[in-house]
Amino acid sequence: MRHRRTAAPTAVVLAALLAGSAAPVGPAAADDHGERTGASCRTEVDGSRVTAYCHNPYPHTDRVRLHVECARWWDVDADSAPVEVPATAYVELTERCWKEVGAAWISHDPLPGPGS
Repeated sequence: MRHRRTAAPTAVVLAALLAGSAAPVGPAAADDHGERTGASCRTEVDGSRVTAYCHNPYPHTDRVRLHVECARWWDVDADSAPVEVPATAYVELTERCWKEVGAAWISHDPLPGPGS
């Protein structure tokens, strides 16, 4: 019986943490010449599945990866393969855990433009 009493607050805290993870990921960075680069991404957590939606409004290609940290110690964390997002392109990246998601984030690796 005691486990049921402590599990409910834990579930509420976990749900509150996951609800806040559907926010946009940081602003685009500036390159060496002061031009803005980098895709604009947001993540959504739906149960054990994470989807990242990225759009690149800038003229330089950005390489993005989705990283998912699973909540359970025995659940394997996931990192997507790098995906290039050219100018005006849109991509979706999806990864999952077997159980709960602990954290999810996007990493950016802007590619140098022509003549750089």
